Amino acid sequence: FQFVESGGALVQPGGSLRLSCAASGFTLAHYAVGWFRQAPGKEREGVSCIGLNNTTANYMAPVNGRFIIARDNAGNSLYLQMNDLKPDDTGNYYCAPCEATTLTIIFGSFGQGTRVTVSS
Repeated sequence: FQFVESGGALVQPGGSLRLSCAASGFTLAHYAVGWFRQAPGKEREGVSCIGLNNTTANYMAPVNGRFIIARDNAGNSLYLQMNDLKPDDTGNYYCAPCEATTLTIIFGSFGQGTRVTVSS
């Protein structure tokens, strides 16, 4: 299976972006799925994970209240609305099946990701 992320861009602090993740060979509706990011020189970290029912979502503390995760099971897609972006949000963003409590990947591997750069 494969995930293809898109929507990354260069944006000024305070700006917004919407990331998309298209899944192929994988039925998104059967799993909790989420977003991960890796900043330059840092470890990859879990950003957000959304449960099967689309009503339970967990966020890492630095993005809570600014990011919103959503899934479209019919379209086999995942989204991340990112608002009030900060320079610390800079990094490559990836989607993958996740464990909601720990914000960790549960199987598979990361794809190419999409690059988000927050800078003035």
